Amino acid sequence: MVAASLRGLSGLKVDEAASGLEAIESIALGSPSLMILDLNMPDMHGLEVLDFVRKHQMYRATPIIVLTTRDDDSSREAAISAGANVYMTKPFSPKELQNQAYQLLDASDRGAPQEISIA
Repeated sequence: MVAASLRGLSGLKVDEAASGLEAIESIALGSPSLMILDLNMPDMHGLEVLDFVRKHQMYRATPIIVLTTRDDDSSREAAISAGANVYMTKPFSPKELQNQAYQLLDASDRGAPQEISIA
């Protein structure tokens, strides 16, 4: 649903990872312009991926949206404290996700083409 919400938008390339480890491998192979992370992943928690990304200079400025089913204050605070730029909960509005993605991509000023990594 997340990828479908973003595919086909002008100038965006969307890559998907099925797990946290796959997400880390994916960003190591190419530097995404934006990441969308779930907190609930099969092999590692989304906060672990977020922590990994923020500890590496190359990815420190990469905008990150956390999109998860966890709607509690402690999860939200943990994700924002760990470096997430935006915290959204599922179910989500595809239009709101598109708007948040475009705002973060515009703010990062990385130029085209833009690549989004989803895990």
